[in-house]
Amino acid sequence: MLKAIILEDEPLAALQMNRMLEEIPGIEVAGSYSDPEEAIAQAEGLQPDIAFLDIHLPGKSGIQAAELLQEVCPELDIVFVTAYDKYAVQAFDLNAVDYLMKPLRKERLLKTVRRLTDNARILRSNRADDSSRPMRIRLLQTIQFERRNGTVERLKWRTAKAQELFAYLLHHRGQLIRKSDLLEMFWPDLEAKKAAAHLYTTIYHIRQALKHTGTDIGIRSMNLKEGYMLDAGDIRIDSEEWERDLSRLEAVHTGNAAEHRKILDLYPGDFMADCDYLWAENERQRLRILWIEHARKLGEFYAGHGEVNKAVMVYSRMQEKYPHFEGSYFPLMKLYASLRDRKAVEEQFERLGALLKEMDVLPEGSVQRWMEEWREGAASVL
Repeated sequence: MLKAIILEDEPLAALQMNRMLEEIPGIEVAGSYSDPEEAIAQAEGLQPDIAFLDIHLPGKSGIQAAELLQEVCPELDIVFVTAYDKYAVQAFDLNAVDYLMKPLRKERLLKTVRRLTDNARILRSNRADDSSRPMRIRLLQTIQFERRNGTVERLKWRTAKAQELFAYLLHHRGQLIRKSDLLEMFWPDLEAKKAAAHLYTTIYHIRQALKHTGTDIGIRSMNLKEGYMLDAGDIRIDSEEWERDLSRLEAVHTGNAAEHRKILDLYPGDFMADCDYLWAENERQRLRILWIEHARKLGEFYAGHGEVNKAVMVYSRMQEKYPHFEGSYFPLMKLYASLRDRKAVEEQFERLGALLKEMDVLPEGSVQRWMEEWREGAASVL
């Protein structure tokens, strides 16, 4: 049974809608209000599934009321009711479920309720089906939801801003993020009222997208509605898992080298690399340094134990992922020299030279001396 509230300042229109809804199975009217403030105050306790809102209300617009209702009822579906068709675009910008024109027709209202009932049944089914629920969010390289049944998907966000705001709140989950900070970060060029409207709308889009995943992730308004906090529930985050698994490893040795190799391979790419959000750069750089340092130690271990091919593999991966990190070139030169692969040694030295030339520097003296000695030795063999 779906629980609905009505927010309508015209008594006859409110009475008509109430009677129509009472005749439709699967829905009950939990309250009918003419004052937006009273509706908002009561909604927090009622937690309705649907709100039927008139666009024109005393004191504030129905769209403003919708924004505030969504703060106290994050999963609330909105159906706007109005006599003015020009508000349709604005209503659907807020991602309203439907838009009803006055005078109301029972057939049209029935169609809306049936669609809402079907949506609710699908959502209940998704949440009941544990195998299809997301158990992990991937943030390394891209943003994806991984379900318990093994499938991986990208959510269809209403806007790119919705995805970025979700990612930002997820990265700072469990923390209160002030609205003023979000407005300054995401809509710095808009005047305050318009920026606030964009924020409310985007939060609603995020909540709607998350609702359809079947996750327990929630976004709450905190501290007298001064900010938002994202609660990730029991969802796992791949970047956290990777770092935790890495920290649990002892220093690389013969007995755990395979496990080190596995952890190395579980890092598909930088933190949200596909999105390239500026605010994520510190975390991106931090995890990148952890991976590079781990790869360097594993490469040194393999080289020191005569496993040259494995060492070449590790340093080559490092170079492929981060060609502007010069730490892979000299080790590969020495490894290829031990394999008597002259062409590969020269190629690595040329790549290093080209990289450093971009920075207007030369290879270190020790590298140049090693190269000169190696060339003399190689020439003497011919």
